[in-house]
Amino acid sequence: MNFDLQELSGTFSVADVVVALALSFVLSTVIGYTYRYTHRNVSYSQSYVQTLVIVGMIVALIMLIVGSNLARAFTLMGALSVVRFRNAIKETRDVGFIFLAMAIGMACGARFYTLAVAGAVTICVVILIMFKFNWFALDVQRQVVKVQVPTGEDYGPAISDVLIKYTTEYELVSTETIRGGALTEVFYTVQMKKGTEPGDLVSALQERTSGQRVTILTGYDTTDL
Repeated sequence: MNFDLQELSGTFSVADVVVALALSFVLSTVIGYTYRYTHRNVSYSQSYVQTLVIVGMIVALIMLIVGSNLARAFTLMGALSVVRFRNAIKETRDVGFIFLAMAIGMACGARFYTLAVAGAVTICVVILIMFKFNWFALDVQRQVVKVQVPTGEDYGPAISDVLIKYTTEYELVSTETIRGGALTEVFYTVQMKKGTEPGDLVSALQERTSGQRVTILTGYDTTDL
């Protein structure tokens, strides 16, 4: 009995559909476990990893639908262009995993099964090697300084003077109002000078900010900000 499915884009069998979806599921799952194993920060999201698997399978399905039909490809592009994603990607490496899952899904949907397996395995091995040997790590300990100042007054120059004295470098990360707008909370990442104690920096900042609260987070991973 012939189970071929005739489409405008060509002919593919039920076995092609099953193999493409099953292989994209398996390879996307491998990518998901690789992401979970190599994730370092506290922003891990189970739903994000599940999305990687779903994206891989959906892209494989889309590739089966499109086939070699250009008109259908442009129609799908127009339909997908109305989709808007409001969740911000917290880490740049997360974008890489999304592209990897999409690429594997495309290879499976195009029935390049050997390419899909080879690409997924090779790239996951590279990711594991970079994680294992901590490639490209910058051995510089930074601190996050959180300063609260009254809203409406410019404390920037005073804070900068203190940071210049006690740190080798600093960078303004964010500014936000708290307590109904009564206070402004300013975040800096700093690298303190050798021999400088966090307490010294706190005391100096409080002298310049009318005794407002100052917090230093030592050993903080600034990639979370």
